[in-house]
Amino acid sequence: MSVIPIMWAFAKARIELARHDERGEITEKVIIIAVFAALAIAVGAIVVTKVTGKAESINLDG
Repeated sequence: MSVIPIMWAFAKARIELARHDERGEITEKVIIIAVFAALAIAVGAIVVTKVTGKAESINLDG
């Protein structure tokens, strides 16, 4: 889970840069959407890994 603090720091830095840009509102929204998309992908990957691991541990020899 060490990726999340790095992504958060990157997002904060990009948002601060976007505020000084003439197109700050649009840039800020795009960055926020990209961060949420990346977090959703990361959470999805974690869930898939956990579910796959649990499914593989089921014993079907009965």
